[in-house]
Amino acid sequence: MRHRKMEPIINHEWDLDEKEAVKLQQELSLKVTKEDRFPEIQYVAGVDVAYSEQSDLLVAAIVILDASSLQVVESIVVEDAVHFPYIPGLFSFRELPPIVKALKQIKTSPQLVVCDGQGIAHPRRFGLASHLGVIFDIPTIGCGKTRLWGEFEEPSRERGACSLLMDHEEIIGGVLRTQTNIKPLFVSVGHRISLETACNWILKLCPQYRLPETTRQADQLVRRALSQIKQGSIHS
Repeated sequence: MRHRKMEPIINHEWDLDEKEAVKLQQELSLKVTKEDRFPEIQYVAGVDVAYSEQSDLLVAAIVILDASSLQVVESIVVEDAVHFPYIPGLFSFRELPPIVKALKQIKTSPQLVVCDGQGIAHPRRFGLASHLGVIFDIPTIGCGKTRLWGEFEEPSRERGACSLLMDHEEIIGGVLRTQTNIKPLFVSVGHRISLETACNWILKLCPQYRLPETTRQADQLVRRALSQIKQGSIHS
């Protein structure tokens, strides 16, 4: 089943300085919904961005999986140049422009997007997953390999164990063990999903490996694309 073309419902400038970017995050963070608000999920997307070591080039990939079988039904790669400096807490301004370009090109619109990064587990409660979710008004999950913000106790060692990621008295995410005796992932609400549902989806998307299939497939795509670009530049 194919869906309408994906377009952002909120369009804002990306060419901002640090102060403007922080102010925009603070404003848009008020739009984040931390409850389940989505239809039946048929397709789940993974997004990832990788950077060239040789230049200011970056590559964004979107992979669409069938939510039941976890088989890839569509994928797309977009090349772009880096336009925003490396500033912790503002990665979405660096990585979202090519992701937005890629989302506009896909033919199979997902009902859920899993981001390799943070949602509300962020100093201003507005990491990349929340930013993407709000501007497209789509359910999103932040699923990071490392902690950006908050404190936690290590979850127990078995698959499915989860502890809370806290910022003082506020729950900002879950520390989820997706495979027994493997390092946990940092899961947080992006937009239009609850933390419990987000953790359940990440577990479902991790049948064999530590990382969800959405992230694994997107990561493999951007690595292949960068490798081909590098080989092309060597041969040219």
